[in-house]
Amino acid sequence: MALSVCRTVIDDFARELLKHGTAAFPIACYHDDLQTEPVPWHWHEELEVLVVSEGTILATAAGEKYRLEKGEGLFINAGVLHGDWPLNAGPCRLHSMVFHPRLVGGSPDSVFWQKYLQPLLTDPSRPCAVLRPGVEWQREAINQMERAFRAVVNEQPGYEFKARAALSEMLFQLVSHAPAVQALPKKALRSADRIKTMLQFIQEHYAEDVSVEQIAASAAISPSECLRCFHDMIGTTPNQYLRDQRTQRAAELLCGTGLQVSEIAAQCGFQDASYFARAFRQVYGCGPTEYRRKGKESGSGVAGKAPQAGFAAGGGFGTLPLLPIKNTAVNFLTAVFL
Repeated sequence: MALSVCRTVIDDFARELLKHGTAAFPIACYHDDLQTEPVPWHWHEELEVLVVSEGTILATAAGEKYRLEKGEGLFINAGVLHGDWPLNAGPCRLHSMVFHPRLVGGSPDSVFWQKYLQPLLTDPSRPCAVLRPGVEWQREAINQMERAFRAVVNEQPGYEFKARAALSEMLFQLVSHAPAVQALPKKALRSADRIKTMLQFIQEHYAEDVSVEQIAASAAISPSECLRCFHDMIGTTPNQYLRDQRTQRAAELLCGTGLQVSEIAAQCGFQDASYFARAFRQVYGCGPTEYRRKGKESGSGVAGKAPQAGFAAGGGFGTLPLLPIKNTAVNFLTAVFL
């Protein structure tokens, strides 16, 4: 199986649409250059484990933020909304495996599923686990992930057995040692539902003249509650998120169509061309025309610098924009188990 650059495509609920592996062997290996394409917020039915290959990343999952250095990793349970961003200016890369639980657990009536997989999948107190080499069981989990990763990428005879065995050992370490975290209170869960509804509304209406009042009304809350929800859940404002949604769509059209820049601006909800150019530069570090030119020169759908997710003054998050395509709060990222 070839190693792939993972480009996440998500639906209106941020659920990933990409299929990982095949029905017979549901696993895939990816590498991500976060300086080129940060991993946007997304979730999927499969389990995921990632390890930082180079640089320092900001990983967000299950209401927590993690600073991960080279060699450190993160396990992400099924259904958990998560994303990754670079924290350093230099090279910043990770590699990951995404696999369906049945690859290890087999059928629902097997001892592997009932004794190990099902308890893990249905435990809301275990949405993710940080893996650091300094802790013995975490180092072993990382080593097993790397063995499975190499087996799948190299495809030597019997690699399917080797990958499954390594992932089984990795999951055993997680089931046996991964600490539980405090479940989110009901208020946070309610806010999570509201933010999903409002994000979906923005994704469906970003090309229109959208107000904070309309965004709030989509979730049947007041504008002030809408502002609080955005601030507490994803560390930004409704207008900033709307701007980032619009610029993302514009970036896709710039590299995927021959439309004039003014046409793209209008289609993405920008009524003023100068404001569009300003907003686009704030997110991508270059103007729309330069972004299109760089995209053509590189032959990829993404050009310009990757937006940075950093720590704001006071220890909180800076804005985490909706970023161009994979692998889309701060105090959000609720575990949604199937």
